[in-house]
Amino acid sequence: MPTRKAFDGIRVYDASQGVAGPHATMLLALHGADVIKVEPPEGDWCRVLGKPSGEYSIHFLAYNRGKRSISFDLRQKGGREISQRIARECNVIVESFRPGVASRIGLNYDELRKARSDIVYMSVSGFGQAGPYRERPAVDGLIQAFSGMMTMNATVDGNPHRTNMVLIDVITGLYAFQALSAAIIRQLRFGEGSYIDASLMQSAAALQAAKIMEYKVEGPNPPPQYVPSGIFDSKDGRMLVSAMRTSHYHSLCEVVRRLDLRDDPRFATTELRVENRSALLPELRGEFVKAPTAEWIEKLQAVGVMAEEILNYGDWLENGHVNSVRAYSNSDCPGFGTLPVINIPGTPAVQEDPTSAAVPGIGQQSRSILMEAGYSPKEIDDLISEGIVRTGTM
Repeated sequence: MPTRKAFDGIRVYDASQGVAGPHATMLLALHGADVIKVEPPEGDWCRVLGKPSGEYSIHFLAYNRGKRSISFDLRQKGGREISQRIARECNVIVESFRPGVASRIGLNYDELRKARSDIVYMSVSGFGQAGPYRERPAVDGLIQAFSGMMTMNATVDGNPHRTNMVLIDVITGLYAFQALSAAIIRQLRFGEGSYIDASLMQSAAALQAAKIMEYKVEGPNPPPQYVPSGIFDSKDGRMLVSAMRTSHYHSLCEVVRRLDLRDDPRFATTELRVENRSALLPELRGEFVKAPTAEWIEKLQAVGVMAEEILNYGDWLENGHVNSVRAYSNSDCPGFGTLPVINIPGTPAVQEDPTSAAVPGIGQQSRSILMEAGYSPKEIDDLISEGIVRTGTM
């Protein structure tokens, strides 16, 4: 593990909640930034997303590693003073307030850059900070619907289909992280600040850029890029087979002992196989059900045809390759016991840096963060007794 990380010495004021903003700031933390997670007294609403245990939910554990938490009430004057005092000492601000809220509490970009001209400031929202939809609330599923993703990902009967994970939130966090990283480099190299408007709507569009362009060329129901490619039933399960090139297709036909399909002029090229897929695919399905998945995969992979068994998460966690490359670490997670914590590409593995798996309780570091900001022990005690600051008990 490297002794120094890319963002060592960078301090981040993280006033975002949910998944998108916290995912971006967690990645900054795993690369060395000191991320101060600013929470209301009731905590980030992600703490109760799904089935919580105490102060934690699975999604909160997954997207808030490596941070410190301070909790105070922004509705009170004392809370707003704390907010402004800490924020002025940070290199980066990330917030996910409703449009206009940051200005009301003195935490907006224009106000903060008066104290620090090179501040990097990001607003995370559903539809962005401008336009007629700026005030609309949004969650991941709504953006999947709005962006066309549910239509693009329709089931075979044509019904729109929602991806059963917060995909848009997660991908927004990735786009936000790369934007913040670039802005921090600009800050360090040129002394310039940045304002970044990171919306779920725009991130969903960026994720689907090729599909949106394809829609303009081929209409709402574009054909597959190549055939055969997709899910096939075997004798004992299901697998994904992908024969991208004509050479792959020929090898596949030889494996299933259907040289007639290999030599059939209807399937001679990629374009013809796509055009005549309704004739080709039933023939292949009829062959694949004759033998078990493992047998097909071994034979197909031996001749260069891409094929994999369709696994569930339990299968993945027990997979020999996954464990040989240490793709995850079994770590103690508060509220849930031992859970698999996934190692993120480009960040130190949890096995090498166990502190990277740590997730704070609500206000767990409130006292230490306030002392760093110049508050005396008595001032901190007074803020706690007045109900402005919450401290963690963990």
